[in-house]
Amino acid sequence: MSTMTVQIRRKGTITLPAELRRQYRLDEGDVFTLVDMGDGSFLLTPRVSAVSKLGDQVRQAMTEADVTLDDMLKAVNEERERYYQERNVQG
Repeated sequence: MSTMTVQIRRKGTITLPAELRRQYRLDEGDVFTLVDMGDGSFLLTPRVSAVSKLGDQVRQAMTEADVTLDDMLKAVNEERERYYQERNVQG
């Protein structure tokens, strides 16, 4: 664990040191959860969006199944075509 000093700037902005941003792959627009510990200290943790987490899970599953994005898109198009044919819908 390391200790770093940050400063509250205009409009309450706090800049995280570049070293931490690189280490934890943080970028502009990332969202954090701030927990007030009740004793004057705070806990600041990055909040991973559900979309990002699901995207990572899909990527992992595709890698494990040796499926490429092209394979997946082809399968989606085939399913769409089959759906339209079964329902006599023009797509």
